[in-house]
This record gives sequence, C-alpha cells and structure tokens, in this order.
Amino acid sequence: MGTFHYRASETSGHQVSGTLEAASPNEAYRLLRERGLQPSFVKGDGSTDTGIKKKEATPSAQKLSLTRLNTVQLLFFTEELAELLEAGLQLEGALKVIEQRQEKSGVRDVAALLRSKVREGIRFSQALRECGESFDPLYCNLVAAGEASGALPQILKKQCAHLEMVRDLRGKVTSSLVYPSIVFTSALVLMFVFLTFLVPQLSVLLSKSGQKLPTITQCLINVSEFCGHWWWAIIAVVGATIMGAKLAVQTPTGKAWWNRTLLEIPIVGPVLKTTFLAELLQTLATLVANGVTILTGLQLLQGATGNVFLRHLLFQITALVSEGSSLASAMKRVGFFPPVLIDILGVGEQTGDIAGALSRAAKRYDRELSSKIGHLTTLIQPAVILMVAIFVGVIAYSMIAGILTSVNALKAR
Repeated sequence: MGTFHYRASETSGHQVSGTLEAASPNEAYRLLRERGLQPSFVKGDGSTDTGIKKKEATPSAQKLSLTRLNTVQLLFFTEELAELLEAGLQLEGALKVIEQRQEKSGVRDVAALLRSKVREGIRFSQALRECGESFDPLYCNLVAAGEASGALPQILKKQCAHLEMVRDLRGKVTSSLVYPSIVFTSALVLMFVFLTFLVPQLSVLLSKSGQKLPTITQCLINVSEFCGHWWWAIIAVVGATIMGAKLAVQTPTGKAWWNRTLLEIPIVGPVLKTTFLAELLQTLATLVANGVTILTGLQLLQGATGNVFLRHLLFQITALVSEGSSLASAMKRVGFFPPVLIDILGVGEQTGDIAGALSRAAKRYDRELSSKIGHLTTLIQPAVILMVAIFVGVIAYSMIAGILTSVNALKAR
C-alpha cells in the first residue's frame, strides 16, 4: 500500500484534492471513481511499484507517440470524447471506449497512449502535449482550461466547432483554388515557352527591320535575355530570399512583426482578427459560466493564442484586470478591440451577466466570421484569374506591338 496525492472534479464541477491509500495507481483511480470523482491528477509518493509499470509501458508509449492525427481524425476523436464525457463516463473510461473500437486507426493508438498516461497520474492536458504533434498548443491549453473549470466536455465541443470551421475553410479554399491553379500553371508554362523560344526568335526577326521597337517590346526582349543568361542567379537569389525570410520570421522580433503584418493584410487580416475574437469570447464565456474568474480565464487563454501580437494584447488585458480594471475598460485601454464589443461587455458588467454578454458577443463574431470567410473564398478565384490574365496579356501585347512595328516598316519600304 502507498499514499497517493490526487486532484479531481466533483459532479458539480468543484475541484477537490487530497490523499488516499491504495496499492497501485489503477486502484487509486478506481477508488476515486467509486467516490463519484473525476480524477485529473494522481501521483504516488514513490513507495509503490508504479515505476516498474511505467517502465513497462514506455516502449509502447514511444511507438504510439509517432502517430499523427489529421484534421478529420482529430475532429472525430474530439467529438466522440466530448459525447462520452457528457454521457457520464469518466475520462479514463471514455478513452478506453475509443481505444477498444473495432477498426484500426490512429485514433485508437492515440487514445491508448493518452489512457496509459492518464492512468499514470498525468493530467490530460499534459498527456496531450506529450502525444506527438497531433494536438497543437491551442488545443492543449483549452483542455487545461476545461480541466480547471470542470467544463471539459463543453470545451471539447467548442473545439469541435473550431476544427469544423478550419476544415470547412480549407475545403472552400482548396475547391476555389483548383481552377485558378490550373490556369496559373498553364500561364507559367506558356510564359516559359515565350521567354525561352519565341522571344529570342522574335528579337532576331525584329532586329532585321532596323526599326526602333516599342518600349514594352524592348523590355520583354531584355527580360528574356537576362533570364537566359542569369537563370542560375535568379534561382539562387529567390532561394536565399525565401530562406532568409524564413529564418527572420523565426526570431522573436521577426515573428512579432509578421504576426502583426498578417492582421493588416486586406481581406485576410479581418478574417484572422474575427477568428481570434470569436474563439476568445466563446471560450471565455464557457469558462466564466462554469465558475472560472475573468482573470483566471484570461491567464489560461494567453497560452492558447499562437499569434505573438495577440498574445501580447491578452497579456496587457490580464495585467490591467489583475490591477482591478473591468474587462471592458481593459480592452478599451489596449485599443485593439472594436467599440461595439466593448459596449456589449460594458452592459454585461453593469447588469452582472458577464457570461451572457461574452456569449452574445461570441455569436455576433461567429456570424461575422462566416460572412468574411464567404467573401474570401468568393474573391480568390477571380483574383487569381485576373492576375494571370494581366500577366499574359502584357506579354502578348508586347509581342504583337513589336510585330506590327516591323510589318509597318516593311510596308513603308
């Protein structure tokens, strides 16, 4: 027998902690579940044989950690886990149900790995972080917020909605880019043929006329000659530029600049900003509705934001709230958030219904996000086609202008 320290959630969501006597971690989990508790952390004092069991489980855990879930599998896993938890199963039991599915898939492997870690006393959010690259920091931090508030099923359902949105957005963008990609590739091949074969022959023909060529035609010939002689230098410069930009963005200063610049790009920037607001407000509303304070919720959400610039804004808001400011006044002082959002939150704070105000604001920005995504996918296809048409049109015009100049010169003779 050994002493185990634990943290667990009651059915009401209240967090409790303490110690108990058990022969093994499995028995400790069983005793806690018999008491109606959902354990999130169980750790022995070292007097039991947990080290031997952990050592035996290590090889399979290392093998399973290589499994990576795609978006569809991750959505399936999250949705099923949320439904099982809402049905009343404890976390370990829900993972066991997913692990025992008949079909072989990465979902089963990941569920087995997570279940083995949870049985060892590791928090679920920490187990997700140790499960390879299937779960990004946003996912792990939101689960940590759900554990802290006792609202893990609700958080997982919100994460399902986010994953569905990402999947639908990728599907719309991919379908919108199929035809423009074909056109763009064809245009690149056509320009390569023009610059490599037709333009050199055209320049020889036009030089025999002895006439001064139009400026646009002469520029095209110069570009063709430059690409023919210095193609290797062009490739080297482009490759070095891409590599240098990639390394620069990886630095703290470069990453902060790039994250800020993304929010200022027309069409794309508003979509990213609205996505951030919708996720922030909906998650914060769920946490507050389940008893988490505004300050604690903001602290949890700081690590769930991948954009460095937006994370710094949350850090500023958290600091102001910790000093006694209200959420609405803190957002107003930061200056990034829309006035209508500040007004909604201000009314909620005055009426004492901050969770409801957060939820209403989240629904507003969810609708706005759907509208912006629709506009984005609608504009992609004609924008790409227009760009290709302009590029090909300029080349065609420059060639025709040169030919017409030569023909007029021949007629004059």
